[in-house]
Amino acid sequence: MNKIVNYCKACYDELAHKTTWPTLPELTHSAVVVLSASLIIAVVVFLMDSVFGWIMGNVYPG
Repeated sequence: MNKIVNYCKACYDELAHKTTWPTLPELTHSAVVVLSASLIIAVVVFLMDSVFGWIMGNVYPG
């Protein structure tokens, strides 16, 4: 039981005192970058799927 208590204390100390948290502008910038990259990848995948579907529709009509 003592090991668990010590582990929890060490975790709290790490999160409360040793971790540097991002500022709001840094967090906002990171979120915008992730959102932009996700949208670009989604559009590329959609276009690839559409082109592949069009090609398969012409190869295998019906």
